[in-house]
Amino acid sequence: MTRSRHGLIAGLLLAPLLTGCFASGDGRSAPAGSSGPGEGARLRVAMAFPPTENFNPYGEDAYHLSKLGVSEGLTQLDANGLAAPALARSWNSEDAGRSWLFTLQDAKFQDGAEVRPDAVVTALTRATQAKPVPAALAGVKLSAEAVGDHQVRVRTEAPDPVLPLRLSNPRLAVFSPNAYANQGGVDPVGTATGPFILKKITGQTAASLDRFDGYWGGRPQASGIDATFIADGTARANALRTGQADIVESLPVSQIASLDKRTVHEKPTARNVVLNLNTRSGPFADPGLRAAAREAIDPSVLAKDVYEGYATPGQGVYGPALSWAAGKRVEPKGRAKATDPHGASVTIATYSNRPELPEVAQVLQQQLQKAGFTVKLEIRDLARFDSDALAGKFDATVYSRNVLMDTGDPLSVLAGDYTCGGGNNQSQLCDQTVDRAVAEAASVTDTAQRQDAVMAAEAAVLATDAMVPLVHMKVAMGIGASVEGALTNPYERLLVGTGTRR
Repeated sequence: MTRSRHGLIAGLLLAPLLTGCFASGDGRSAPAGSSGPGEGARLRVAMAFPPTENFNPYGEDAYHLSKLGVSEGLTQLDANGLAAPALARSWNSEDAGRSWLFTLQDAKFQDGAEVRPDAVVTALTRATQAKPVPAALAGVKLSAEAVGDHQVRVRTEAPDPVLPLRLSNPRLAVFSPNAYANQGGVDPVGTATGPFILKKITGQTAASLDRFDGYWGGRPQASGIDATFIADGTARANALRTGQADIVESLPVSQIASLDKRTVHEKPTARNVVLNLNTRSGPFADPGLRAAAREAIDPSVLAKDVYEGYATPGQGVYGPALSWAAGKRVEPKGRAKATDPHGASVTIATYSNRPELPEVAQVLQQQLQKAGFTVKLEIRDLARFDSDALAGKFDATVYSRNVLMDTGDPLSVLAGDYTCGGGNNQSQLCDQTVDRAVAEAASVTDTAQRQDAVMAAEAAVLATDAMVPLVHMKVAMGIGASVEGALTNPYERLLVGTGTRR
């Protein structure tokens, strides 16, 4: 299979998902544009979520490394949802899709070493050994081998038609051999391949990055980045308002009206907010109480009152950004009958880094209490939320998720969040019907048939009431009036590129 044939398959699978949904600004190495008086200035970026694992590239911090232009993988996703070149300049499928041969760019690591096949093999192998497994590899057994001086063959146990998309995930980024010197972790400082070098990490508050002049995609226009991590949404908005930040993630809905309209950029995304119910322990291990919670919740109140029109009521896992989903949605079958809560005491946890989530939790508290539950709220910083949520220490979690973030394949969110082996399974769900439906969908390559199978798997998840859809979101990003080339990336993977400057 040739590179052009690969593009055809990716387009067949994914182009219908994304048509007309996203803004431009999809590539890190987009054309730099003309120079100007601000060329070379450092960029000031305010990010919503502090690093939780000292920039561990196998956890959520991988997205920080990607957004700040530090790390990259063999591929990236373009604005149309297609796999585009990154460290691999081309690829082709072999053995009926069980292996793919990637040809590498002429690139260097930030420590000066060349990007060689052996280094790529080491990086991919270490990713497969990470615990928990990166969400993009959920249910996939992957191996890699060097082929000559410029190629890497990646094999999977079963045919994987979306492997080039899968390898775009930031948790599968490639680092130099020096990054793996310590067997206990991966050191991303000065060992990645992106346009900016991570130089200094100041706890969970700040990071400093310098331009990587040897970047294969062209010399970045900004001389560096000063990133700050500001969990408080009002404080982030104030940083934009006062000119203390050039690029600001995730502006709170409540602040948008008070900002200069020229600096607010709305991004339609595939991001949802859901209520995950703990199916393994506590009151929601009872399917009848999960059904009672679902019936008590009115998502339209959240969309109107909390998100002020920057969201639509939740319909399922897949919202309006995936235009094909509504017409293919399947009614869940076999749901349990709701039972009387009789004052059952439950704890709902969420995190404050997305400012609307605590308010969502408060509205849910009121709705569930009206239905007969006793509800306690626990609001944390994301750094103190994730591990306990995944360990099943809460009865329910209010969680925000971009369903196309992991691979660009809509099935990945179901595999990662709602299967027995999923690495992001806050609901602790382990249901054979769900696992079987996800596995069946993963084997389908025909566009229409795959969409049908994905929606059947969605219905299987909804039938368990392990998850209650709340809203489908729009996201507002702040970009200073003097900034050019900021990347309004639909997958929330990129903020800056070689052409970003002020």
